[in-house]
Amino acid sequence: MIKSIKVMLKPNNKQKTKLFLYANTARFAYNWTIAKQQENYQNGGKFISDSVLRKQFTQMKKLDEFKWLNNVSNNVTKQAIKDACDAYKRFFKGLSKYPKFKSKKKSTPSFYQDNVKIKFTKTHVKVEGFASSKKSNKQKINWIRLAEKGRIPFGENVKYTNPRFTFDGLNWWVSVGIETDSGYSPSKTEGIGIDLGIKDLAVCSDGKVYG
Repeated sequence: MIKSIKVMLKPNNKQKTKLFLYANTARFAYNWTIAKQQENYQNGGKFISDSVLRKQFTQMKKLDEFKWLNNVSNNVTKQAIKDACDAYKRFFKGLSKYPKFKSKKKSTPSFYQDNVKIKFTKTHVKVEGFASSKKSNKQKINWIRLAEKGRIPFGENVKYTNPRFTFDGLNWWVSVGIETDSGYSPSKTEGIGIDLGIKDLAVCSDGKVYG
């Protein structure tokens, strides 16, 4: 059984810049995949698997024009490519509409984190690849403060699924699935953290907005 948990983040300015960089890069990889599939179809080709596209994307990153992509974790772009391919697969099965490009203005900024490499403590979440240096004082930027202490379980026996970071226009959030048979027992009295904002009177960790 998977329990989904969503917690608001409290990033500093440098971390906010990194979060948006990751989200924009994920959107770029997603749109690149859509464009590749459309071009291939127009030329009479068949659906391109995400594994093939990931290899092409890796080669593209070696070009001077696209070296900036190397500033973001590979897992972010790999999953964005897979998400775009999955969108086509759902369309082929009649489960969703034809995939569209993600607009910078209208789409929700978001990106994926590797379910093994993502780390949690009682107060922070570690985002892969934020720091280019391995020095301990530089590694601090990788750790983003959580708005609620101890809400997300952590430890060697805890397994995470589909970790995602999203921006709702006001705050950044991390959502993750927890395999509840891996040592996590849901609390009957889980609290709700409240963030006082400017746009709304209060935003709770369960997504409810009070204005």
